[in-house]
Amino acid sequence: MWRTRSGAFMTRSQRTAAFIASRLASVMLTIAGATLLLFLMVRLVPGDFTSVMLGPRATPVLRAQITHDMGLDRSMVEQLWLFASRAATGNFGEDVVSHRPILDIVLDVVPNTLALAFSALALAMVVGIPIGVIAALKPGSWLDSGLALLSISFITTPTLVVSVILFLIFAIGLHWLPVAGAGNPGDIADRLQHLVLPSVALALGWVGYISRLVRAALLDTLAELHVRTLRAYGVSEYRIVGLYALKLALVPVVSILGIGLGDLIGSSVVVEIIFARPGIGSLIFNSIAQRNYPVVQACIVFIVAFYIVANLVVDMINAGLDPRIAAGRG
Repeated sequence: MWRTRSGAFMTRSQRTAAFIASRLASVMLTIAGATLLLFLMVRLVPGDFTSVMLGPRATPVLRAQITHDMGLDRSMVEQLWLFASRAATGNFGEDVVSHRPILDIVLDVVPNTLALAFSALALAMVVGIPIGVIAALKPGSWLDSGLALLSISFITTPTLVVSVILFLIFAIGLHWLPVAGAGNPGDIADRLQHLVLPSVALALGWVGYISRLVRAALLDTLAELHVRTLRAYGVSEYRIVGLYALKLALVPVVSILGIGLGDLIGSSVVVEIIFARPGIGSLIFNSIAQRNYPVVQACIVFIVAFYIVANLVVDMINAGLDPRIAAGRG
């Protein structure tokens, strides 16, 4: 049983249900705000939107067709409702360049971006967490100072610079890994080879973030009373870290995973352009260059939806790792 701020008692299931309900309410507000911003993004384009988007192709007939298809000939309230209802069902219309459904264009490249983001995040955790643990076990030592310098170097080096260096050394110079592309769809080994350099370039900065965060969180956890009690009973330091302290120290790491995935997808623009890798980032870049704003809108809707879902899942995992979070005391 847990006591709420009002003084009432709640069971664990009631507390979890209330926590999920509050997070879902936050999700709905975030989606509503993102929808409004996306709607305004197009309407605030200077000049006639259809002429700006179509460029030299802006014939009177084509302008009238695009205006009607996007509902630009209706009132602002009707336009907002039309945009929100279509976005909710995945109906973003037809691309004026390729004449394909915009949703199909986005879904074609989504797997490449998700594979890149998840592999980069996994790599960052696999490398960053051990570095943080080692630094926390040797605070103030030369090893701690060296790992701190290494982590800060990773954080401060721009993804663009890392991408270019890896590209020049391992792809152009040594010919160890493929230069560009995402690999053959049916060849898993080839796709993994094409994933190595972009994943490393994208993950390096987050290796530094995660290692410093794990070090700080683990040092705080090791200083808590229940850990000192375990030491008093003769439990070894490595057993304390492995079985007790590390689980609590990973709570702030899990908290940033949702933000991390969103940041990695955003940073993928640079990586996908340098390595000529098809994905959401390169699609946004090319669509902006072509002034193809409906495709840009669809890509942003996907990124926002993915970011929201990722953070919701992270909140659920955090509540499982530390029940105090669901109780409002974390």
